[in-house]
Amino acid sequence: MERLGFLYPGFGAEDDYPYMDSLLSDDVSLTLVHTSVGVDAHEVDALIDIGKSERLAEGARELISSEPKSVMWACTSGSFVYGLEGAKQQAQGVEDVIGVPTSSTSLAFVEALHFLGVSPVAVAATYPDPVSQRFMSFLAEAGIEVVGLVSHDLETAALAGGLTGHEVVQLALSNNPPNAQAVLLPDTAMHTARYVPEIENALGKPVLTANQVTLWQALRLANLPVPSVPELGRLFQ
Repeated sequence: MERLGFLYPGFGAEDDYPYMDSLLSDDVSLTLVHTSVGVDAHEVDALIDIGKSERLAEGARELISSEPKSVMWACTSGSFVYGLEGAKQQAQGVEDVIGVPTSSTSLAFVEALHFLGVSPVAVAATYPDPVSQRFMSFLAEAGIEVVGLVSHDLETAALAGGLTGHEVVQLALSNNPPNAQAVLLPDTAMHTARYVPEIENALGKPVLTANQVTLWQALRLANLPVPSVPELGRLFQ
């Protein structure tokens, strides 16, 4: 059994992971540890606190006994607020604790976009605009052009996690400029794993969602083949 480890902040859409696990072969298992959260707020200072090295190290130590082949910090905003180099250092800090390849959701978005060769992109974000702007700057640092950004001003992860499937699809449709080659939904607290094909059909182009790219990168870091899983969209085909 090959195990993949995920550090997930608090609670929101953590049940996306058992669902994605069910789509994989019996040879792969996903192990999720909830990291501590100070204040559930889509505010820059609160997000920097969520991604502090002490919180991630504590979660990483909990994962050690499951012997994962790779570990992902399954949080977009709690990684991109540090900037590109800061996010890399954040992941390296976890890797130093647990001793296996480690990355984060923000870095996974970059890797997936480069893998697909798509740019420019549009972003439909749950966050207030100051946080969304941080994500756009992060992508720009990685050489990815953003031609559309819509912020939906949800103040907490809990609110994002409470969105229905219909509301998630509508959020994606809120920002689909014709010159964008893909649309990004960057919040791991929002349930998206079950809706990727529906969203892609509605948009007429690839969609990358936070929990989807997190799993994709975990498989790659573990040197496991990314299987064909149509339920998880074009990235998994």
